[in-house]
Amino acid sequence: MAEAFERAQILVEALPYIREFADKAMVVKLGGHAMVDAGLESRFAEDIVLLKAVGIHPVVVHGGGPEIGLLLDQLGVECRFVQGMRVTDDKTLDVVEMVLGGTVNGRIVTRINTAGGTAIGLSGRDGSLLKARPYRLPVTKEDRTPELIDLGHVGEVEDVNAELILHFCSRRMIPVIAPIGVDASGQAYNINADLVAGAVAAKLQAEKLILLTDVAGVMDQDGNLIGHLTPESAQDKMKNGVITGGMIPKVNCALEAMAAGVKKVHIIDGRQPHAVLLEIFTRAGVGTEIVSG
Repeated sequence: MAEAFERAQILVEALPYIREFADKAMVVKLGGHAMVDAGLESRFAEDIVLLKAVGIHPVVVHGGGPEIGLLLDQLGVECRFVQGMRVTDDKTLDVVEMVLGGTVNGRIVTRINTAGGTAIGLSGRDGSLLKARPYRLPVTKEDRTPELIDLGHVGEVEDVNAELILHFCSRRMIPVIAPIGVDASGQAYNINADLVAGAVAAKLQAEKLILLTDVAGVMDQDGNLIGHLTPESAQDKMKNGVITGGMIPKVNCALEAMAAGVKKVHIIDGRQPHAVLLEIFTRAGVGTEIVSG
């Protein structure tokens, strides 16, 4: 009976959040360890199906860097990085589209469908979902002269076809988006999945943007989790060197999404089973939330 009562209490705790977020869009970026561990990916799929079942509209955006790197190695295609960004020539782009738009996207769709949902796989080519333009990486040279580096077919989001996403959401389907964009001439681009998730969330005016990572969330200088940030405090912590390394682009992505109208951003630990449900439907949460005010 004690165990049954505890389960009932969990449901009661979730009820006000279910009411608050019913019929709202939430964009979830799947990446990191949650994509290479089959058990975690299955738990993630169950979370997404449950969100849809209680009336929320989840939209999934996924990465796939490790899988791309593995196939490039197997095919003997050399690849180089500039400041952590993959230079994408024609051969590399073929592999990127094969992995992201095919293997990885199909696997996630299958996981969600197996968990009881109805997912549909999309890339930026589908219905001009992600309109893109070339991205030029700003690099400061030794003489402090800024220079724009051409990364090949690496892009940034110019626009998102929100009507297409909402069409599927309104039909009880779960869009699963591969971060491949296309320009007006039909040229495809490899786009950072965090940036795609942020752009999709902004265009949908989503209630939440959730970024899954391989760390507990945003940490302070002593290695302790920061549970709550405002855009102002996040900016201060980046300037003061508290937020560093790979967390900086994620926080910047969050701030850009919020500036464009997203109400709240969560940076959570994708290594935690059912991390999405724990963050959304419990008071304590399992990561860092960034919210205005």
